[in-house]
Amino acid sequence: MNVNQSAPPVPPFGQPQPVYTGYHQSSYGGQPGSTAPPTPYGAYNGPVPGYQQTPLPGVSRAPPSSEAPPASAAQAPCGQAAYGQFGQGDVQNGPSSTVQMQRFPGSQPFGSVPLAPVVSQPTVLQPYGSPPTSAQVTAQLAGMQISGAVAPALPPVGLGYALPPGTQMTGPPGPPPPMHSSQQPGYQLQPNGSFGPARGPQPNYGSPYPGAPTFGSQPGPPQPLPPKRLDPDAIPSPQLNELPPQQKTRHRIDPDAIPSPIQVIEDDRNNRGSEPFVTGVRGQVPPLVTTNFLVKDQGNASPRYIRCTSYNIPCTSDMAKQAQVPLAAVIKPLARLPPEEASPYVVDHGESGPLRCNRCKAYMCPFMQFVEGGRRFQCCFCSCINDVPPQYFQHLDHTGKRVDAYDRPELSLGSYEFLATVDYCKNNKFPSPPAFIFMIDVSYNAIRSGLVRLLCEELKSLLDFLPREGGAEESAIRVGFVTYNKVLHFYNVKSSLAQPQMMVVSDVADMFVPLLDGFLVNVSESRAVITSLLDQIPEMFADTRETETVFAPVIQAGMEALKAAECAGKLFLFHTSLPIAEAPGKLKNRDDRKLINTDKEKTLFQPQTGAYQTLAKECVAQGCCVDLFLFPNQYVDVATLSVVPQLTGGSVYKYACFQVENDQERFLSDLRRDVQKVVGFDAVMRVRTSTGIRAVDFFGAFYMSNTTDVELAGLDGDKTVTVEFKHDDRLNEESGALLQCALLYTSCAGQRRLRIHNLALNCCTQLADLYRNCETDTLINYMAKFAYRGVLNSPVKTVRDTLITQCAQILACYRKNCASPSSAGQLILPECMKLLPVYLNCVLKSDVLQPGAEVTTDDRAYVRQLVTSMDVAETNVFFYPRLLPLTKSPIESATEPPAVRASEERLSNGDIYLLENGLNLFLWVGASVQQGVVQSLFSVSSFSQITSGLSVLPVLDNPLSKKVRGLIDSLRAQRSRYMKLIVVKQEDKLEMLFKHFLVEDKSLSGGASYVDFLCHMHKEIRQLLS
Repeated sequence: MNVNQSAPPVPPFGQPQPVYTGYHQSSYGGQPGSTAPPTPYGAYNGPVPGYQQTPLPGVSRAPPSSEAPPASAAQAPCGQAAYGQFGQGDVQNGPSSTVQMQRFPGSQPFGSVPLAPVVSQPTVLQPYGSPPTSAQVTAQLAGMQISGAVAPALPPVGLGYALPPGTQMTGPPGPPPPMHSSQQPGYQLQPNGSFGPARGPQPNYGSPYPGAPTFGSQPGPPQPLPPKRLDPDAIPSPQLNELPPQQKTRHRIDPDAIPSPIQVIEDDRNNRGSEPFVTGVRGQVPPLVTTNFLVKDQGNASPRYIRCTSYNIPCTSDMAKQAQVPLAAVIKPLARLPPEEASPYVVDHGESGPLRCNRCKAYMCPFMQFVEGGRRFQCCFCSCINDVPPQYFQHLDHTGKRVDAYDRPELSLGSYEFLATVDYCKNNKFPSPPAFIFMIDVSYNAIRSGLVRLLCEELKSLLDFLPREGGAEESAIRVGFVTYNKVLHFYNVKSSLAQPQMMVVSDVADMFVPLLDGFLVNVSESRAVITSLLDQIPEMFADTRETETVFAPVIQAGMEALKAAECAGKLFLFHTSLPIAEAPGKLKNRDDRKLINTDKEKTLFQPQTGAYQTLAKECVAQGCCVDLFLFPNQYVDVATLSVVPQLTGGSVYKYACFQVENDQERFLSDLRRDVQKVVGFDAVMRVRTSTGIRAVDFFGAFYMSNTTDVELAGLDGDKTVTVEFKHDDRLNEESGALLQCALLYTSCAGQRRLRIHNLALNCCTQLADLYRNCETDTLINYMAKFAYRGVLNSPVKTVRDTLITQCAQILACYRKNCASPSSAGQLILPECMKLLPVYLNCVLKSDVLQPGAEVTTDDRAYVRQLVTSMDVAETNVFFYPRLLPLTKSPIESATEPPAVRASEERLSNGDIYLLENGLNLFLWVGASVQQGVVQSLFSVSSFSQITSGLSVLPVLDNPLSKKVRGLIDSLRAQRSRYMKLIVVKQEDKLEMLFKHFLVEDKSLSGGASYVDFLCHMHKEIRQLLS
């Protein structure tokens, strides 16, 4: 663009754009389902006095029979099928029924309303019967002390009964609880977010304190206690009249009375989905990741690029320590945008390169202040005064703004790119276009499963779809091919040859590349030779008996080839077994389930040799990124094999017990997407901050050789880097805090570029302002990554306890400093953090932190590295899956059916449900589904004839079949990895796997139900406050 043209009357970057309707998002929290046998409160490391557990509704079943389920089941004979699906959601901000916090626009007035009673608020408790009268409430309150001292057992008032803290609150009446439990005061969540007896009517006390708004309430005379504000002891219990007398102390809380993720997501969509999110105002909290919205960049980076745990950060480190809310940003520098939003503008400043601060090296951005008539500028990060070069000079208007501000992306937008000069290139030389090298395991397992033939057939057509820049006719990327078992075979596919030539390197201890010319070639020039090679590979090795493989030498060979060609690039490795052949990087089988729940459990997540870290470091220096496709039939030590992909910014895909007929669609879909996606190579990222805070910790798939530079051999649009900030000085409320993320990378066409993202945050001196501007989804993303890294060095129990303690401290600080005065027996949650307990519980009972018996060591290592670079939308649906009823909404409706909460109680046996978490997709069929529905979907006449474990629905010409298949396609399109479908029939052995994802229920591995965990959190908070 012409950077000197005169200013148009309207900023060109703020034009209205068509409404964006593309992406959805959702979540996962895998633990086996809710048919848990009675167990002690295992989720919190041993029995907790006063906690009782009973089985949840539903028959407890024996473990699945020995008959092998399909390859996608967790009980698959060779381990990991349930996770073979795992992938990263590629979605930006789309609707989904994943869990989210309801929030109000930043300008919303705020009173410390306990779980602010918003009219549409999910937290309002709906009683099973009529609400208690204030007389009942008062009578009950009279009988108990709220402070936590023992209250005498209450006589029944109406239908209300006291709830002992921590008692199991779901499930049918169980055996009588211990006698003492009826004497502990305990309370249920109220509509204002509190757990505890409601106060009686208080004249003139309509809101927490005079002047505090009660959102959505009607002005009017002081009201008596509103009927929705319930006394926990007066919530009628559904089966109370049938209970034997000694069981009446056991109380069942209405699950609808506690904050609902589904409701919060729905409210946010309704409140914030229709208007574009304009980024011009500092410190605005964006809509939830599950809301489908359009972004207009007016000076701050889009939330598709950066999301923060809080948009209002404490001014002092003491305040930050008091609140314990982590200050972090989840940054996705190359995020893909929906078609309605423009990609970042590319700015070319010619040979002089981008304008920067002389002292801190920050790049020119909208927050820089021009002074002295435009001849100098003051850096917004370090306050240094810099001269403006003559060619960049422009006059200022009456407000002190440059008159060309709206012509220059770097002065008016939050995100933009600069073309880098030769000074930003390795060895002061512009880079060559990158290369892709396909490295194929041709050992016995790979040949026998049909993988090699399938892959070679696919590559013939896939090579036409390599990533390309803008309007380029063909990709600039060159390709090369290697096959291997115990030795490596290189192929010369030079265009002048009639047939490809093979060269074998058997000295794997001292790897070298036997040819330079003809190894990396242009696809269109060498088309005939490449096709001939891909036809020959499956035939050449068809009779192989070689079962052993090497691994490290293969990566070494690819890296040496890129080094010899003086370019960056990516290795696509297709590997099947533990590399036990004599060679560098040889591994042994160290799988040992006996280490689980011991101090040595952390060794299962650590690489068994340091050789791979050293190799990864060399790869990063060369700009060699590694994507690994694994096809294991047994243990392959994912923890070690994934080190190089993890440190080079690559991806790992896993297909346990791979069978062409069952897994071909998933593998080919993942491969196509992986090869075609846009990647930045040989990248370095740095995050600069204004004075007062600094980046101290980083999470993701990258390498760091110093404390500030994130080095990425490759970075794609799905990967995030999570950055934590700490105070190093006092912040100023007026000036706020600034972040600038700068990514230097080589594009697919070999162009060196700088992508810049800027974000301004507010600063506060009041804790209430911090708690009003948090984003729970981002907080959970950070906490999960923090915990998943923690298991490398600490016992899993310690990691879990740390998470629970931090969450309790965050909520206790709010209770103590921000909530209006109320009894100690009430649980009060901040409005925008009311889903923190349910989401945190999902993280705690995920397979990494609390594995079920069927989860393999490789599964856990795989999920651990996957979550490390997930974005907020992906972790949201991964930890709290989306459950969609399919027959409730009208067939002709084009919209997605509204989600329900992830609990067995929400399943009706006359309905069909889809459950997805970004990696897995289940279709659950109730036993009483109408015959017509079964016929329309499965083309069989009865429920008993449906094949359990089916992975493809028949293509039938009727409205229901079209709707369900269309919905499945649309869910898959939102995710970065292909979700393989598994049909699960009610009462079938596969149902145990499905229930693993109903995360509000108790899990078979001992994870708490949502209600139990809320009680536990309440207890922890009360201990901290007392």
